[in-house]
Amino acid sequence: MMSPDLFDRPAPLVARGLIGARLLIDGVGGRIVETEAYDAVDPASHSYRGQTPRNAPMFGPVGRAYVYRIYGLHWCFNVVCDAASPGSAVLIRALEPIEGVQIMQARRGVAAARDLCSGPGKLCQALAIDGRLNGIALTSPPFDLTAAAGAPNVVQGPRIGVSAGVGTAWRFAEAGSRFLSRAMTEEGA
Repeated sequence: MMSPDLFDRPAPLVARGLIGARLLIDGVGGRIVETEAYDAVDPASHSYRGQTPRNAPMFGPVGRAYVYRIYGLHWCFNVVCDAASPGSAVLIRALEPIEGVQIMQARRGVAAARDLCSGPGKLCQALAIDGRLNGIALTSPPFDLTAAAGAPNVVQGPRIGVSAGVGTAWRFAEAGSRFLSRAMTEEGA
């Protein structure tokens, strides 16, 4: 289990540090292979305009989940971080499925491992992450978050899927992973 102290750092450091970590929800999950960092001074962040009922977990204790719906359809899962900069979080964009693959396949209705968790909405559907987990400590069930075994080769580039702060190079990924939501190019995005 990762210590909550590991989340009490700037969002880009936490985002980089989560690559290779093992994330399980009720025993289902795998290795985190892609993340994106956001903080309160970032125009792409939900916290940019201040605290609201929706983004309140981003202003709470570090090491908790911030779960929200995007486009009214898909859930997205974030890790709250950096007590010195309230409103900071790391979006978990993709993971390599390892534990409970058959459960993930049933939840997603797809067989290919590559398609199970290669994007934030897919990941949440495969792991059954929804609004009930919003604000829950990552050190408590159903979460099991364990630091990476070894030092993965991490690449960095601009975030994707945002309209503001597009050039901010706060997207982190495991180099060469086939489970990313979108491949990283030589330029990083």
